[in-house]
Amino acid sequence: MPQKTKHTPMMEQYLAIKKQYPYAFLFYRLGDFYELFFEDAVKVARLLELTLTSRNKNADEQIPMCGVPHHAASGYIDSLIEMGYKVAICEQVEDPKLAKGMVKREVVQVVTPGTVMQSKTVNAKENNYLAAIADLGTSIGLSYADLTTGELKVTEIETVQDVINEITALNCREIIVEPGEFLNLQETLSQNYNLSISHPTESMYTHSLENLTTDFTGRSEIRVIDLLLHYLSETQMRSLDHLQVVQRYEISHYLVYGQDARRNLELTKSLRDGSKKGTLLWLLDETKTAMGGRMLRSWLEKPLIQKKKIEERLNIVEGLLTHFFERNDLIDVLKNIYDLERLAGRVAFGTVNARDLIQLKQSLSQVPYLIDIIKGLNIEGHWDNYLGQLDPIDEVKDIIEKAIFEEPPLSITDGDIIKKGFHEQLDVYKEAMTNGKQWMAELEQKERAATGIKNLKIGFNKVFGYYIEISKGNVSKLEEGRYERKQTLSNAERYSTPELKEKEALILEAEEKSKNLEYELFVEVRQTIKNQIDRLQDLARTIAKIDALQSFATVSEEYNYVRPKLKEDSQDIFIKNGRHPVVEKVMGEQSYVPNDVELTDGTSVLLITGPNMSGKSTFMRQLALTVIMGQMGCFVPAEEASIPVFDRLFTRIGAMDDLIGGQSTFMVEMNETNQAIQHATSNSLLLFDEIGRGTATYDGMALAEAIIEYVHDTIKAKTLFSTHYHELTILEERLSGLENVHVGAVEDDGDLVFLHKMMPGPADKSYGVQVAKLAGLPTSLLNRAGKILKDLEQKEEHLFEKKVPEKMTVIEESQTQLDLFEELTDSEKETLNALRKLNILNTTPIEALQLLSQLQDNIKSD
Repeated sequence: MPQKTKHTPMMEQYLAIKKQYPYAFLFYRLGDFYELFFEDAVKVARLLELTLTSRNKNADEQIPMCGVPHHAASGYIDSLIEMGYKVAICEQVEDPKLAKGMVKREVVQVVTPGTVMQSKTVNAKENNYLAAIADLGTSIGLSYADLTTGELKVTEIETVQDVINEITALNCREIIVEPGEFLNLQETLSQNYNLSISHPTESMYTHSLENLTTDFTGRSEIRVIDLLLHYLSETQMRSLDHLQVVQRYEISHYLVYGQDARRNLELTKSLRDGSKKGTLLWLLDETKTAMGGRMLRSWLEKPLIQKKKIEERLNIVEGLLTHFFERNDLIDVLKNIYDLERLAGRVAFGTVNARDLIQLKQSLSQVPYLIDIIKGLNIEGHWDNYLGQLDPIDEVKDIIEKAIFEEPPLSITDGDIIKKGFHEQLDVYKEAMTNGKQWMAELEQKERAATGIKNLKIGFNKVFGYYIEISKGNVSKLEEGRYERKQTLSNAERYSTPELKEKEALILEAEEKSKNLEYELFVEVRQTIKNQIDRLQDLARTIAKIDALQSFATVSEEYNYVRPKLKEDSQDIFIKNGRHPVVEKVMGEQSYVPNDVELTDGTSVLLITGPNMSGKSTFMRQLALTVIMGQMGCFVPAEEASIPVFDRLFTRIGAMDDLIGGQSTFMVEMNETNQAIQHATSNSLLLFDEIGRGTATYDGMALAEAIIEYVHDTIKAKTLFSTHYHELTILEERLSGLENVHVGAVEDDGDLVFLHKMMPGPADKSYGVQVAKLAGLPTSLLNRAGKILKDLEQKEEHLFEKKVPEKMTVIEESQTQLDLFEELTDSEKETLNALRKLNILNTTPIEALQLLSQLQDNIKSD
């Protein structure tokens, strides 16, 4: 007797397919639904709040089950992808009517966070990057792609930290890495940055995209490129013709800054809520196209370091500023251009619909106007390269114009897409359908007249075809045998006739053939456009750059920015009345207090003192943002600006624990400081805010002084260093390249008033108690703090006052020095032993002062 299988043939098929995709939720097509089973069903039902049912309810082992309608599946899939999961879409790949036995099913695509093509999870003005990393021996290979646009790049990076910086700069959603490589890095990226980590299923990378990598054959980078392309081929299972030839780049060819600077300066995400609002990107983004927005963001992440290229952008921005009317015309044209990059990607990917093609046509129709405007702006030849790349691609525009209706449906399989006159046979089918429907309308009128039933109507549905419908109250008026009964409803009867059946067959045959032919013609049109993908992508990049540059001009005009003067032979900085661009936008120009920045004549370090909340950090940030904007090719917020081209930018601003990484505020502070110390050059810009405040006073002061000396003497980078340690201001006397400045503040009847103005020299005190008063602390507490502060200051003055008479002669001073080498007394020896045993790290400043007083009393007693 044959042994019974545990599962039905359908479940055996499901389990076999699921075994191939254990890392993804399997959406298994059953009729009009995608079903999930077993553990997938339990998890997805919980994540998406679906009803969890079961299959084989009467069996001993019930199978958990949930499902979603196939026409609404994209929304559910988007939600899972947004949560960081992967989805394998399993479809029926043969007609159930023709299938013998079990309908054949296969996974047709695996959707992952880094391979989403079109959904609510893809922001129009952001790239959706998928990256791969691989150990290349002496370096780390990083390759990344945006499946929506076809961008494909590779680089080699020296350190793991630089890999993290680059991945966070790209805002990658998913990282591919070999299971055994970079285990610590995998954990860091997954836990600290919420990235999806994926692994290749085979150790040998196979794909059919060798044409994209011919320039890298035999080079070490080919390993990481193949890793990325293999994953794309394996998950997408379709044409990837829109992927561009791999471009190699060096991170050192751009202004380098890490995620610390990106976070501290709020370049793309606000520290407050992580949104775009309140960031430099928010300020600068006046782009009118989605691709222009992405280009602007990429320029912000990678400012230039080649003076010639920066000047080329500045020249164009200046030209746009002086041609107001032409710039407005340019903006009007850009507003009518859709996302050419992603439209081209969907054409190649096979997901484009007829409405997308209409958008493509409308966008291409704007290119001639764009060319005319740019020609009018190109007085000095600054636009020559752009004009050479503005290609109208008339072949694509013309075929869409001839083939596609202006307002087509979303579906590409239900007809009504192709225009009359495009294909002769299709016109024959359309004519038959039109005549048939006209015949039906005439038949309806004729039958109403013959039967005397005014509400008689001829209708259609997919199950019963065409029918004559008569209400129950009028059935008795029918002549016996006039019609053949077809269907009975609760309030009507439906009939047919031989003549109606004949016309129905003709119409339905024409409709079916018409729909099939329209789909075939649409695919042919799509293929014709696909052959021009390279030209479409080149055009999209050019328009994106033009859009980003007009955005610079628009912002520069609105906020009265100036063109920076870039220096090649000097690292001096001179900024007159500089402003923080984002703060100024929020506060308004009249409310913001501008400040000069001057690091000239050998000055490399500005030591900034002043009370909390007075504007020290804002002053430092505004210099950094001015540098970034200038090296992007934008005008800068100042009355006058002369700046060098920096190679790296480091910031240590703000206090923040790394709870996930197990690091205290002080450890984060030291790590960020070490990054600057280890990697900065004399051409770098360093911003240090309150270094050393996270530890004991003397420790912090010692570290701060040593860091300033190291930067001044060894690195020689331009540096802004703010501090509350007023003792450090004396460094100006022995460090020739250091200058003291402070933020002005005055007391008015006991109340502190910030001037927000940078002034020469050190601040006279910290005003800590006054700042606490501004915060609203209780009066009694503030009075007590003031008394304690006064007592401490008096004690400090007493302990450290000079003990040597002012009129000591040289001989007396020499004798005093010689006394050091005389034999020590017992109390002096006891004092030295006490100092040796002292644990400085566990001693508070007050305890240290008390101990110092005791030791001094011991020596005096002799």
